[in-house]
Amino acid sequence: MEKKKLLIITYYFPPAGGPGVQRWLKFVKYLPEFDVQPIVYIPENPTYPIVDEGLVSEISDKVIVLKNKIWEPYQLASVFSKNKTKKIASGIMPNKKKQSFLDKLFLWVRGNLFIPDARVFWVKPSVAYLEKYIKENNIDTIVTSGPPHSLHLIGLELKQKLNVKWFADFRDPWTTIGYHKALRLSSYAERKHKKLEHKVLNFADMVIVTSKTTKTEFQAITDKPISVITNGYDVENVEKQVLDTKFTLAHIGSFLSDRNPKFLWECLVELLNEIPDFKSHLEIKLIGAVSQEVLDSITEFNLNSNLNLLGYVSHHEAIAHQKKSQVLLLIEINSEDTKSIIPGKLFEYMVSNRPIIAIGPEGSDFADIIKETNTGTFFNYSEKAKLKSVILDFYNQFLEGSLQAHGVGLQQYSRKNLTRQLAQLIKE
Repeated sequence: MEKKKLLIITYYFPPAGGPGVQRWLKFVKYLPEFDVQPIVYIPENPTYPIVDEGLVSEISDKVIVLKNKIWEPYQLASVFSKNKTKKIASGIMPNKKKQSFLDKLFLWVRGNLFIPDARVFWVKPSVAYLEKYIKENNIDTIVTSGPPHSLHLIGLELKQKLNVKWFADFRDPWTTIGYHKALRLSSYAERKHKKLEHKVLNFADMVIVTSKTTKTEFQAITDKPISVITNGYDVENVEKQVLDTKFTLAHIGSFLSDRNPKFLWECLVELLNEIPDFKSHLEIKLIGAVSQEVLDSITEFNLNSNLNLLGYVSHHEAIAHQKKSQVLLLIEINSEDTKSIIPGKLFEYMVSNRPIIAIGPEGSDFADIIKETNTGTFFNYSEKAKLKSVILDFYNQFLEGSLQAHGVGLQQYSRKNLTRQLAQLIKE
């Protein structure tokens, strides 16, 4: 039987690093097993804030990859400040109180001149290129993955021109995501974002989201069917790890300014003062981009001597650290806007066999997942006493050599299982 062809329009694909690349890299890996031929369309010369060459080897040999040139203003902006451009491109916004004139200018330009985002100039050339390809290759189904949400505009135009079946996949929300408010939007720009979001949600044949809260938000905007397919974990070829000899609290991924959990640092300082040996055992291990505000807080609480700052590592190394760290930290911004965010690394954390300390706003979607799978403990930002008690309990288990997680029901979040769900939707 001939496989169904699926055109996947995405910006992030290896050698891009970071969390945005994993979702469709893994879907593409498993789709052929469910009789779907993936065809991936990506930029030929992208400006990726993070590069991980090791992920290139994970691209399925059954996928067809199409590339087309892109022009991005980040390429021009980096002439003025490469560091600021890279941070904004990866979603790391400068602290509002400490923004320089250049910071404010960059944010205003990004938010008001490039709507919905700085990849908007790829829309027209992509539509022209893909319209021809779709006709010549008899493709009837496409998926667009955002952010960047400009890619949904490619899907919108192709839908209007060719009447293909179109799935709009939202890895993150559009106008309700935390950093959206930091873009210094004019009322005109805000209205335009809302209008484009409404148009995409109402023209797509189906919307795919990663959390229940995003589904609820979108249901207020569209009557189109919305399916929740979360991110997940894959079977990783990482050798067995020897656990860290220190009591490591490891955060893996971008540690943004607004995620700064000061009550966690307070708990650690109190335990350092109360337990004589805690100082010699504690290690705060931060892997990935860390904002200056977080580092300043760690300094303010005199925790620098316990800090191990490793910077960005490959995905393979990150998985190894997840398996050997004593405790894994998952921290989300304390905001109503972030309840729907389920960090992709959660699912890799869950199968690492290490207990998770998760911090976020009350009612977070990922709190339910952690509770259902028995993989850690969730805390809102007012639960300092509870957090301190759990850290102490984990520390005592560490001393006894018995610290580990006891996860249940994890198979539902395997990448293969999630791809099965996707394939069923595509074939309906």
